[in-house]
Amino acid sequence: MAANESTRERIEKMSIILDHVNYVYGADTPLAVHALNDVCLKIPDGQFIGIIGHTGSGKSTLMQHMNGLIRATDGHIYFNGEDIYDKDYDMKKLRSKVGLVFQYPEHQLFEIDVFSDVCFGPKNLGLDKKEVELRAYDALKKVGLPDELFYQSPFELSGGQKRRVAIAGVLAMKPEVLILDEPTAGLDPKGRDEILQQIKKLQTETGLTILLVSHSMEDVAKLATKVLVMNQSHLAMYGTVPEVYSRGEELVQMGLNVPQVTRIFMELKKRGFPVSDSVYTVRQGKEELLRLEGRREAAEC
Repeated sequence: MAANESTRERIEKMSIILDHVNYVYGADTPLAVHALNDVCLKIPDGQFIGIIGHTGSGKSTLMQHMNGLIRATDGHIYFNGEDIYDKDYDMKKLRSKVGLVFQYPEHQLFEIDVFSDVCFGPKNLGLDKKEVELRAYDALKKVGLPDELFYQSPFELSGGQKRRVAIAGVLAMKPEVLILDEPTAGLDPKGRDEILQQIKKLQTETGLTILLVSHSMEDVAKLATKVLVMNQSHLAMYGTVPEVYSRGEELVQMGLNVPQVTRIFMELKKRGFPVSDSVYTVRQGKEELLRLEGRREAAEC
């Protein structure tokens, strides 16, 4: 007990901390699979963190640990300094503060109209009718859904609109952390861009801690302040976008599709051109080429 208290005293005040977390599917059976292997991680408040990794790397399992849907085989998880595995810890409270939006969340829509669907979560918190409706309205405005759609059946909406409603349903719970598992999966390019812009706007305006799981490293580069890379159940990398994307060769070896512009500059560097290895957007590529051209012109003078 004393050792546990000592550990707790050393924990910094952060949204989520994972301390040597392991998870084994089918533990103690011949089919056991190590889904998370000794993951140590600190998520500070107010960060926008992109999470990448190949299929089966442990991304979704990691996310489900953060709001208590899955319990770690070993290790501890802390939310705002409290161990979520303590006997008296309120898991219901945790899930209202750490909102998880699953891939294809529109499959979970079921109410007669959009507004009723978004009211469902806060209503289950035991709030009065006025507070429930205020939260639902505020959440729908935050995701940019037009008022005229509030009382329409969610099943009559477009894919992107359904996705917004599903995200609003989680926002109405007023979480401190929002976890989004592939929020643009299955959307057309226009719907995809609209959802990503709305998520970025939401984070900028509210300061919400957002964790975005994505297969698109271009999207992560544009939106995230930090990047977390999972590989074969391990936390392989965790740092700022430049810190992680500058390790392009390692990312490729993990089977990840680095941005096309990053691949181009990796190849230029291999061929001896004095270019940066931290180019991950088209804009940065343009600036780097202009810088290189400026150096060449200066050398000729």
